[in-house]
Amino acid sequence: MQYRSRIADQMLRERLAAVPMVVVEGPRAVGKTETARQHARSEVLFDIDANALAATEIDPAGVLEGPEPRLLDEWQVAPAIWNHARRASDDGRRPGRFILTGSAVPADDITRHSGIGRVSRIRMRPMSLFESGESSGATSLAALADKQPVTTASAQEELADVIEMMCRGGWPGILDASAADAQRFSRDYVEEASRTSVPGVAERQHDPIRVRRLLTSLGRNVATDANMATLCADTRGDTPLSPDTVSAYLRTLGRLHVVEDQPAWSVRLRSRARLRKAPKRHFACPSLAIAALEIDERRVRSDLEFCGLAFESLVVRDLRAYADPLGGTVFHYRDSNGLEVDAVIELRNGDWMAFEVKLGGQAAIEHAATSLRKLADTIASDAAGPPRALGVIVASGYSYQRKDGIAVIPITTLGP
Repeated sequence: MQYRSRIADQMLRERLAAVPMVVVEGPRAVGKTETARQHARSEVLFDIDANALAATEIDPAGVLEGPEPRLLDEWQVAPAIWNHARRASDDGRRPGRFILTGSAVPADDITRHSGIGRVSRIRMRPMSLFESGESSGATSLAALADKQPVTTASAQEELADVIEMMCRGGWPGILDASAADAQRFSRDYVEEASRTSVPGVAERQHDPIRVRRLLTSLGRNVATDANMATLCADTRGDTPLSPDTVSAYLRTLGRLHVVEDQPAWSVRLRSRARLRKAPKRHFACPSLAIAALEIDERRVRSDLEFCGLAFESLVVRDLRAYADPLGGTVFHYRDSNGLEVDAVIELRNGDWMAFEVKLGGQAAIEHAATSLRKLADTIASDAAGPPRALGVIVASGYSYQRKDGIAVIPITTLGP
């Protein structure tokens, strides 16, 4: 299969030129190994090479020897290699020595040993629509951050096409598969996530039935700020799950990068409104939420409320990918006055952009634009300054700039 360029490629290239170690993290099957191979000159595959795994205890220096950059794939299987690579990176502090890829974060967080000055991290997720070739990228997030106006462009795709994209997901290995095969892949992925107990990752005994119930609850509550009480009630079954158990399972799923919460934005307000701090629940890809509920495209389309939430999760996935090269983090906003905004991107320098997500329809766009204007008026100007961009991201139609400056952007025209 021909390699498809990823947004992470340029990021990896830049980091390798600057630091000795680059850690590429993300869920299984997102293409970390193939991307790392485009930049590595030698490799060790710990998850399939038993000799290399054994050698980390006997001759770790030998494992690290080879043309550089040297890829240490699925390094968390041999966590001791972290400290050896870190110490080797101190040798001359030359950049571009090691690429470490990992699909799980060890529970004891071996990486807490300082990597300052020698380690840089990149998060990879399932392919965005731009990376999979399903978005033209005519509207660039970087250009929006630079306050460039949106140019008019037409999205060729209809809502049904976007729903198919949500159900299939951005997994590189199945982009050319049939819709049925792609959805089977996601269902299998969810089942494995519930069954697989990864040594060194799970904090407590892994109960596949209970974890599967939790995944179903997360699917039902995708793109919402469902609290612990809601998740506990959803996963009750014959015996109730305690909040501690649900929290432990959520942390494990987070360490496996299966789920990735969207934190609430923290900023000073003009008003006396109180900020709500609960995160929104997301899977790494909306295809997993759909698979967790064991539904198909037809059922997604018949339930517009869930369809809208799954679409929001798709948009958040893609915004995260496009914001990463800018040093941006994707938050959500909600305050005690009832004002909600689906996505706020804050850049390292404090600049910010905000987006509402709607399936479409003029009334929905107008409502979203009202929320965005209220948000801009709510934020204290000396705390964050005016927004670099405000936009409504929709499923289909045309991209254009409204008279009030708010952009309307079909997801299949959005890019990095």
